[in-house]
Amino acid sequence: MTDAAVEIVLADGFDKLSVRDVAKRAGVAPATAYTYFSSKGHLVAEVFWRRLAVGVPEPDPASPVFERVAQVLRGVSMVVAGEGQLGGAVTVALLSDDPESQHLRLRIGGFIHDRLSAAVADDVDDPQGLVDALQMLYAGGLVTAGMGHLSYEATSERLVAAAALLMGHA
Repeated sequence: MTDAAVEIVLADGFDKLSVRDVAKRAGVAPATAYTYFSSKGHLVAEVFWRRLAVGVPEPDPASPVFERVAQVLRGVSMVVAGEGQLGGAVTVALLSDDPESQHLRLRIGGFIHDRLSAAVADDVDDPQGLVDALQMLYAGGLVTAGMGHLSYEATSERLVAAAALLMGHA
């Protein structure tokens, strides 16, 4: 069903997406689809979560701290790069007030926090402060890219450049 949802978003946009149409394209009954996904926002948030979970590995502890941070920021910002309207759909889905989307937003935020915490480790003076600042950077970058102001590729590099400034590597 998630593949069918991506196909519809890429072809027709988030506004035309419906759980019923996803069910039809995936060859399942609408009742079955609604058993797993309460809304189109929930479905798109799940697509993003699954891609994030498999697409952003643990940072390499042997690498210098800035390289680990850059790896995580690039990873999380490139999950939907090059996929047309999917990035905007993810932004809308994650900002929705649907309870299931909110649940996934918390899971996604926790995942990103954990990856950034692992990247920073105890190699800086204020690891929690740096992780908080990096999360704010990422959230702003996701919204900027999701609104179509920058590509995900450009957003990724701007995030890394902003992290370099924060970390004194510019």
